[in-house]
Amino acid sequence: MERMPRWADVFLVPLISVMIAFAISAGVIWAIGQDPVEAVRLMVSGAFGSTYGWGYTLYYATNFMFTGLAFAVAFHARLFNIGAEGQATVGGLGVALVCLSLPWPHWTLALPVAMLGGALFGALWALIPAYLQAKRGSHIVITTIMFNFIAAALLNYMLVNVLKPVGEMEPASASFPEGAHLPTLHQILAPFGIEFSSAAPVNITLFIALLACVAVWVLMWRTRLGYEIRALGHSESAALYAGISPVKIVVVAMLISGGLSGLMAINNVMGEAERLVLNSVEGAGFIGIAVALMGRNHPFGVALAAILFGFLYQGGAEIALWMSIPRELVVVIQALVILFTGALDNMVRMPIESAFMAARRRRKRREAMQARQPSPGE
Repeated sequence: MERMPRWADVFLVPLISVMIAFAISAGVIWAIGQDPVEAVRLMVSGAFGSTYGWGYTLYYATNFMFTGLAFAVAFHARLFNIGAEGQATVGGLGVALVCLSLPWPHWTLALPVAMLGGALFGALWALIPAYLQAKRGSHIVITTIMFNFIAAALLNYMLVNVLKPVGEMEPASASFPEGAHLPTLHQILAPFGIEFSSAAPVNITLFIALLACVAVWVLMWRTRLGYEIRALGHSESAALYAGISPVKIVVVAMLISGGLSGLMAINNVMGEAERLVLNSVEGAGFIGIAVALMGRNHPFGVALAAILFGFLYQGGAEIALWMSIPRELVVVIQALVILFTGALDNMVRMPIESAFMAARRRRKRREAMQARQPSPGE
């Protein structure tokens, strides 16, 4: 019997966790002599008060959807993929090589090939840790963390020695051709008469991320492969008894996870920067872990959690700009949300479970007493 209803696990526990994190954050802001109410007002208005704010919030959320989905797929196979940062970094290299390889006449031709390049490079970067886990027993956490550093070094080498235009000092690739520039949300909505900020970086990749959420849901809950991934995650011995190969599922789950991470580069490399630069991932691979955990590793939960973290990123930038609050405090707020929705999840979950179980026991006792009472006609 479930300790609490499904809706409480999906919505109530994360909501209370976020409220506790925000309450502690407000206390920290008050302790340094700033007004927490004004900080909240600035965060909300900066993230949701204009199409410019919405544009940045959704841009960040797009990145977090991809990395959150990547972690969620691996986690369903009980694989803790810490390597989304490196997989997205190498995925950006794949996107850049595709975009710079041809004088693309239109983005509709460049986008599918760039998506293939980003997903392929990200998947290949996840392949070696997956193989080492499946065949050699090397822990996926250790190998994927190591591959993050290798990916950063590889990108640095490629930008400095291969992709940097002659005569340029900045370690960055050349700008992509005009035909490889993705349409922004401003350009997409303009033909419908809907005004949206032209300065916001959110682009068509947002819709690709939402489609990825639907695709992952179909994969995990409507296909045989998804069933095998979840079965392995629940019990390896039961999966073996059912004829499921753990080696195959570990490798396939990590390939899908790496491919989703690599697809993130469509947003930040092809859509926003329109060239490959150092540190283009900006920690989105690690934030994806918190997004997946808060979204209970369900694609639609991941989408909602990604928007929350997009709000934290954009709103945090606003309070750092307009208030005497150091940028590091914004990181503290994000860390508190991650702490309470991830590491301290049971601190919130257990009292809620106890409350629901106590309420269930009281209801059963009441029903038993009513059943023992004689009816009026007796």
